[in-house]
Amino acid sequence: MYRHLSSALRQVPPGAGCPGVPSRRCAEHHEEQALREFTVRPLQTRPPIGGVADAVFERAELDPGRAVMGRKDTAGRWRDVTAAVFRDEVLGLAKGLLAAGVRFGDRVALMSRTRYEWTLFDFAIWTVGAQSVPVYPTASAEQVLWMLYDAEVYACLVEHEDHAMTVGSVVDRLPLLKRLWQLDAGAVAELTESGRDIDDEVVHRHRRAVTPESTATVIYTSGTTGRPRGCVISHANLIFETDTLVARWQSLFRSRPAEEPATLLFLPLAHVFGRVVEVAAVRGGVKFGHQPVLRSAVLMPDLAAFRPTFFLGVPYVFEGVFHASRRWAEREGRGESFEKAVDVAVRYAEAREQQAFGLGPGPSAALRARHRLFERSVYGRLRQTMGGRVRHAMSGGSGLGRRLGLFFAGAGMTVFEGYGLTESTAAATANPPDRPRFGTVGRPLPGTSVHVAADGEVWLRGGHIFSGYLGDREATDEVLRDGWLATGDLGVLDEDGYLTITGRKKEVLVTSGGRSVSPLPLEEAVRTHPLVAQCLVVGDDRPYVAALVTLDPEAVDHWLTIQGRSPLPPVRLVRDPELEAEIRRAVVSANTRVSQPESIRTFRILARPFTEEQGLLTPSLKLRRKEIEEVYAREVAALYP
Repeated sequence: MYRHLSSALRQVPPGAGCPGVPSRRCAEHHEEQALREFTVRPLQTRPPIGGVADAVFERAELDPGRAVMGRKDTAGRWRDVTAAVFRDEVLGLAKGLLAAGVRFGDRVALMSRTRYEWTLFDFAIWTVGAQSVPVYPTASAEQVLWMLYDAEVYACLVEHEDHAMTVGSVVDRLPLLKRLWQLDAGAVAELTESGRDIDDEVVHRHRRAVTPESTATVIYTSGTTGRPRGCVISHANLIFETDTLVARWQSLFRSRPAEEPATLLFLPLAHVFGRVVEVAAVRGGVKFGHQPVLRSAVLMPDLAAFRPTFFLGVPYVFEGVFHASRRWAEREGRGESFEKAVDVAVRYAEAREQQAFGLGPGPSAALRARHRLFERSVYGRLRQTMGGRVRHAMSGGSGLGRRLGLFFAGAGMTVFEGYGLTESTAAATANPPDRPRFGTVGRPLPGTSVHVAADGEVWLRGGHIFSGYLGDREATDEVLRDGWLATGDLGVLDEDGYLTITGRKKEVLVTSGGRSVSPLPLEEAVRTHPLVAQCLVVGDDRPYVAALVTLDPEAVDHWLTIQGRSPLPPVRLVRDPELEAEIRRAVVSANTRVSQPESIRTFRILARPFTEEQGLLTPSLKLRRKEIEEVYAREVAALYP
């Protein structure tokens, strides 16, 4: 490991995460201690050989009776799938793919929610040396047309009739598409039956021909700006990423040493984060199940039934768990007690964090006593809603927020935040298991380098960096520079190599007065209020910064109920003085993190949240800024009378 100290590259908002440093000094602390570059040595692991599907056959050979997955039966009960059963199903489906004409190097699109059959197809595709092309199940016909045409897809698997109709509506413009299968119409059984006469050795010859340099998957970016691009991810990229995560963070997979690790996968498998979880679980021997619905009413019962020992999610999930716990406490008349428990958990975790970095003695005796008081009534109950065994989780996709991270850690479930892109095969940095620094996205993964350029842009280098965009050399050359990936994200490295993301280069607003403003920290701060669903900061070429704010309908209904008020129609709700006062408090709190010229001067509450169906969110729930400003042009104009 090496470190190179230099002057700061850009200022970050106070409160971005400086354990042991007063908030008013946080930005100055970053400026004094910022690094230009930080590298972590690779782990001592064997070099990549073969392809990712080899693990399916190796695990079945070593321990055929071990449960590698959980799968719901028709009655909704979780049933084990052993290593031998999964291998046989992968082998049978792989033979079916060969019988259907799929050949080495062909591309097969997968358009489905997260379910067992996706993983089955993924590994069968990789077993025959073909390449998978994930498609979000919510993709429009035009998006499907572009991805399948651009990737020259030979075959496509869809989940149900609606997806089949979407593909069917553009199939006349896809001359290379030869096969279309539907899961809910028996695709697995149909293909498996068609391949029964193919000898096993034919499949194994294909599998043994796969090298680490072979392309495993082409994953299209979400497309917050412009048309999605296909990221070419190799088997070596996936092996480096997943084996590194498993080796370095293995201690997090169990809540007790003798426990078998298990996780519930509810991330979309069309997203690189979900795919890496899938591959890491198979290669790392972690039992996992699939859950396609992110709504808490559906997800929470499955967490309780499956009882994972850890899980991986996005901030939306952790925010949902926290707000649901708060609403429960308020309905039970324990709202004040819950807020006290939150404060104790945050202070307890912060004291332990400072102790880990040699900046303090740890929690005081009085704080430990208060923490024990809330263990059964609040913290234990929260963990029980997630099955009772979860002690660790990992978060990515967007910023989690320092205070929320501290709360979960203090409540006995440490959430390790990380950072990465599709182009880096998911995580490039993550908080280490022994010393997380909340509010940051952690240090580089072993074998990874992070460099902060002169303009504050984060660059990455390591074995997980993709080879380029499919068929687009110009776009590839824009982001790959002498082995470094230019991410387009802005950030700073602290003195210990922990990275803090401060925004996106293309999203920096420049007011008409010349003030540069990164909207991300402000938006995330406003969004911490329980009534807020989303926040979009505007102000480019305008005299000051303003915001559009959407509401969480479930949270608003609960808020009205505990106030003894009847539900309000959306038109009246957004003009309600008491609601406006609540949102104003969130904005004022966010403004304390920035200078006065960068602060939000005014805001507008919108009647409904931004949705993917409107084209205002990416499938990974990121804001499509340009589209939102176009749709709400009148509301934005009203912010600048």
